[in-house]
Amino acid sequence: MRPDDLIKRRILLFGANGMLGRRTAARFLANDRVETLGAGIEEEPATEGLEYIRADVADRASVKRTVYDFSPHAIVNCAAFTAVDRCETEREAAWKANVKGVEYLAEAARVIDARVVHVSTDYVFDGRRGYYVETDKPNPISYYGRTKLASENALRVSGAEHVVLRTNVLYGPAGGTSFDFVQWVVESVRAGKPIRIVTDQINNPTYADDLAEAIARCANNRARGVYHIGGREFLSRYDFTMRIADFFDLDKSLITPITTEELTLPARRPLKSGLVTLKAETELGYRASGVEETFRLMKRALDL
Repeated sequence: MRPDDLIKRRILLFGANGMLGRRTAARFLANDRVETLGAGIEEEPATEGLEYIRADVADRASVKRTVYDFSPHAIVNCAAFTAVDRCETEREAAWKANVKGVEYLAEAARVIDARVVHVSTDYVFDGRRGYYVETDKPNPISYYGRTKLASENALRVSGAEHVVLRTNVLYGPAGGTSFDFVQWVVESVRAGKPIRIVTDQINNPTYADDLAEAIARCANNRARGVYHIGGREFLSRYDFTMRIADFFDLDKSLITPITTEELTLPARRPLKSGLVTLKAETELGYRASGVEETFRLMKRALDL
């Protein structure tokens, strides 16, 4: 056994109480070679057994104090202002959380020689052609997308060792009172509520536990740069919903196909999107779960 093997890896997880944060925390807690500290703006942790501190990623002093006190080997950033439409009107708050927060994390990480694992999005692209690889040129069309691209650029010039994981249409067992897309579809239709789903947004939906596994691998190895993390299948949001309806035996007559334009949303969406994961498969050993397999896992976890 090497001397390094006797030392626990220390992981600081910002945004620990969101869906992805909770799934990532669970992944780290299952590894007895990792010591994890969760951080978030909430008073208490959402994950049982997680050591936790209240800290706001958008507050420089709070970030510095948390990072320096814990002195992690890696900082995982799952914290973000992800309300895409609200970003259009609450721009200052979005910029503070999505850009300034990343600058603060990178600044503190550089001082203690920690690496940053940062979660980004396919919204850095314009959605004109889809099937994006890591070397494709970003061109965000919403303010949310611009903040996330700015966060990537902030890391790139920070001098801190870092990994950026872009993902899209994240779903999984959210737990608590929050619903992910799958649970929202199931609960809405079972309650007899009609739902309208767009046919012209194409993605490869990402299971949260798959992304959490990729995060864990990046926090514990020497991977650097940008990786795309997504699901196995490229589907329209409507086709994805039909797969949900088939698996959970839902009444499809309550599901109406529409276009994104009909929704008249404040923020533009990239339509033909989706992320090619070949680089992550080759370099990280990433393997996405099948759609029906993830539904079975969610059914068991949430008793759907």
